[in-house]
Amino acid sequence: MTPSTGPGGPPGGAPGSAAGSGAWELLLPAASAPARARGRALQEALRHAVRTGRLPPGTRLPSSRNLAADLKVSRGLVTEAYEQLTAEGYLRSGRGAGTWVGDAVRAARPRARDLAPRSPADRVDFVPGTPDLSLFPRSAWAAAQRGVLTELPHESLGYPDPRGLPRLRTALAELLARRRGVVADPERIMVVSGVAQATSLLAGVLHARGTRTAGVEDPGSPQHHALYAAAGLDTVALPLDDEGLATDPLYASGVRLVVTTPAHQFPTGIAYSARRRAELLGWARSVDGLVLEDDYDGDFRYDRAPVGALQGLDPERVAYTGSVSKSLAPGLRLGWLLVPDWLADDVVERKRTTDLGHPALDQALFARFVERGDYDRQLRACQRAYRERRDALVAALAQHFPGARVTGIAAGLHAIATLPGRHGPEESFLARVREAGVAVRSLAAYGHGGSAGTRAQEVRLVLGYAHLSPGRIRAGVARMAQAV
Repeated sequence: MTPSTGPGGPPGGAPGSAAGSGAWELLLPAASAPARARGRALQEALRHAVRTGRLPPGTRLPSSRNLAADLKVSRGLVTEAYEQLTAEGYLRSGRGAGTWVGDAVRAARPRARDLAPRSPADRVDFVPGTPDLSLFPRSAWAAAQRGVLTELPHESLGYPDPRGLPRLRTALAELLARRRGVVADPERIMVVSGVAQATSLLAGVLHARGTRTAGVEDPGSPQHHALYAAAGLDTVALPLDDEGLATDPLYASGVRLVVTTPAHQFPTGIAYSARRRAELLGWARSVDGLVLEDDYDGDFRYDRAPVGALQGLDPERVAYTGSVSKSLAPGLRLGWLLVPDWLADDVVERKRTTDLGHPALDQALFARFVERGDYDRQLRACQRAYRERRDALVAALAQHFPGARVTGIAAGLHAIATLPGRHGPEESFLARVREAGVAVRSLAAYGHGGSAGTRAQEVRLVLGYAHLSPGRIRAGVARMAQAV
């Protein structure tokens, strides 16, 4: 095709001219598409050329007759494509003035960015919070998926009960009662996209009822502030002692909602004592308050059977939440929330208006996974792997940092290590190991109000180990020792 030009316009696709022949090469595959799909293919190819800037705004297009001849397609097919894209705003035309690329379109971004957290391959990453994703049971999950797709009734693919599929809520009630000692009525279980959504739903309902402040453990999860702020709640940092949340500051704070991790406090690793659990429930009853129990890794205890959930002692004063983020994979975005009767209707309605319910196919798949015993097998496999990795971490610290103390119960996916004073000050230690290619956080990084501070020369580290092989753990600890 020999390009035509507008008055005084240069050839080759500059504004005010027809596009040069190179710009039309991308239309050739569309022209060779099957006859029934050729029109759609040509339209999409033109859209893509405009979006990506191959045909910039102001470019004059060849006549439908000329383009049809060059592409060896019918003129009617080109005319239809021009008319469709003119209606959509990609092109503009005027009687006797030809067809031009419109000004409304802006070039699309060349690719989507991935904002998921990643650690460089050459870095040993001890930052806690991630399980070993290679342990995800792909074969069993695929088998469950095939089974669900075969047996799922058509009506189950409609809008679900916002609480979740009855089948999954029933399976979860049995699982949580058996493994965590939860008082689990399926009518009070809600399937959510994880603990973050459970927290947001509950905070939003309580804000609507007049709550303006939530108490959070100090040290504790750094995400609490943002989650509660999004619901309109301020947070008050409440200190811990050796038994759990300190009760005198709790009473003095005036809060009526407190978020806790009593089975394995994050990040200190302690388990609340029986006395402190009873005192926490006594506080909730005395102030007409509520405890939100985040049971984020309660299934993983390596030296004895896990302590049962606090919720089992008083289901009307404790809301309970957990997820599969540590047992299967955080990318599944699947969790649960149990709420007291007096909050249930409001939380269900908020869930309904938020997202109309969790994806039904995912729920049915997980229900089958639980019912067939696959989830119990997965938990046992994770317990074996993570116990081995914790042992490897403790041994490596003893070898490379003589005198180091590992505190907290033998549980979960992370441990607290206190290194001898000669390795401090902490800020200097962290800078040196960072330069050596080791990512690690101090306990102080999880403090909200100063109670996680350390003595001048003391180094207290929060070491996540679940996502690292024993060999990688040993190499990482050795690299830290060499750096300091």
